[in-house]
Amino acid sequence: MLDASVDCIKLLSVDGRVRHMNRAGCLALGVPTDEKNFGMTWLNLLPEAVRDKGTIALAEAAKGKTSCFMGMSQLENEPAAYWDNMLTPVLDQFGQVKEILCVSRDVTLQRQAESKLQQIIEQDDLTGLLNRRAFSRVFKNNLKLARDKHQQLGLLLIDLDYFKHVNDTLGHIAGDHLLHTLGLRFQKCFNSEIVVSRLGGDEFAILIPNLHTQEQLLEIARIACAQMEIPISYMGQFINSGMSIGCSLYPRDAQSTSNLLKCADIALNDLKISGRGGVRMFTQTMFKALEETTRQLTLARSIIKSDQIVPYYQPKVRLSNSKVVGFEALLRWYDENQELQLPSHIFAAFQDYELASRISEIMQVKIFKDMQQWMKEGLEPLPVSINAAPVEFLRDDYAEKLLKRLKQYGISPRVVELEITEQSLSERGANYVIRALHLLKENGIHISLDDFGTGHSSLTRLSNYPVDCIKIDRSFVERMHTDRSALAIVKAITQIGASVSLDILVEGIENPEQVTTLKDCDCHIGQGFYFYRPLSFDKTTQLLRR
Repeated sequence: MLDASVDCIKLLSVDGRVRHMNRAGCLALGVPTDEKNFGMTWLNLLPEAVRDKGTIALAEAAKGKTSCFMGMSQLENEPAAYWDNMLTPVLDQFGQVKEILCVSRDVTLQRQAESKLQQIIEQDDLTGLLNRRAFSRVFKNNLKLARDKHQQLGLLLIDLDYFKHVNDTLGHIAGDHLLHTLGLRFQKCFNSEIVVSRLGGDEFAILIPNLHTQEQLLEIARIACAQMEIPISYMGQFINSGMSIGCSLYPRDAQSTSNLLKCADIALNDLKISGRGGVRMFTQTMFKALEETTRQLTLARSIIKSDQIVPYYQPKVRLSNSKVVGFEALLRWYDENQELQLPSHIFAAFQDYELASRISEIMQVKIFKDMQQWMKEGLEPLPVSINAAPVEFLRDDYAEKLLKRLKQYGISPRVVELEITEQSLSERGANYVIRALHLLKENGIHISLDDFGTGHSSLTRLSNYPVDCIKIDRSFVERMHTDRSALAIVKAITQIGASVSLDILVEGIENPEQVTTLKDCDCHIGQGFYFYRPLSFDKTTQLLRR
């Protein structure tokens, strides 16, 4: 009956010697099936790797307790077999352990199925790399090992540049092909100790255990970058993309997986802000910059909630007679001590769509209410310029919202001017910006290009933009009398601007010498502290009355 069983059945003495073993047991442990004289030590028949587990289980059974452990066996030229071993004590009439029954069941197929399922659960389908879940587990294990052995651990966080552009122009299948190819290259170019994972989308992570130097980490990052330099084509078209990598190092930068990942992400974002492509190591300076950004965003939310924002108005004047011809609305806010503050304290808010749009809405509503009040008092409605941050155009509905508010408050578009920066025309969403400007101009709103000469716009391209006025940046005015090139730039902008029928406005005028020079350059309109500082609503009203 025992020999008919597929389970391996052994009868052991309390000290672990084999008294009897069935045929399946003999075959599994390499004992001749015709063996009659047992007596060998059972533990010696087991692979060395599982003997410690067997020793513990045997000791438990000898004490009268049933015990289990997972084991394996491997005969020469045969694959490994995995066993679920159960040791049950056999008691005599006095309740003492007389013998131990060991039944081992072959669970190899189950183990293989579990292993395959584990692989499916932890493997990214598209690239064959570890997925985010598996990477998290491996990351924690490697960090613990690095801590125990006092070793360094390196982390690379990779983001593909312009991946959305690939999907939009060549299709998502081309994007998948790019990711699949890159995954294969990563698997081939790094040794087995280096862990590569696709975290999702176009984001990859590389973990380097037992790292010796920062230079070693940077070299691995350069190898990763080089994989994108090898041409990748799909359906006969080359896929153009790039790679940005943020790096962090344990224990120098952080002590936990979450913080180490955060540091690499900070380095990656810092790289993207300053220009995509390449490798950047995390530094504590970046962390301080992030803390400052967080502080500014928190402050912005606070002043929005407390309704502390108020518009101030800086007059624009005709240089020939100092007559006021319009205003630029400037954001100001009052702190808890009722001290007036500048928008530079919440600069980060203008990089965030939600906050920038909310601030813009508050400003526009308050400006239009002020303009309503001036009209009720019978004052001449001089044009008012409103500033727009580049990020405000990302939802492609900026123009519609502005026109709706003008209609709501009964303000004519003819007395409103929109000021944008050169940055708006060169960043993401530039097509949205140009569409919005055309719509606004069609409805009578004048468009002004602020800080001209400090960005990347070309004078020859101005005719392609729906712009009515360009503002010469204050930095050129400040240097006119000490830097001949600055004066030459002012003259060039004025002459070329006039030749394409654009108004010219000069900002940052602070002394009479600058006024004289600007007149000589044929500049007609300006603003600056020499004429007026930004004025509150009440003082602006007094000025309009005069």
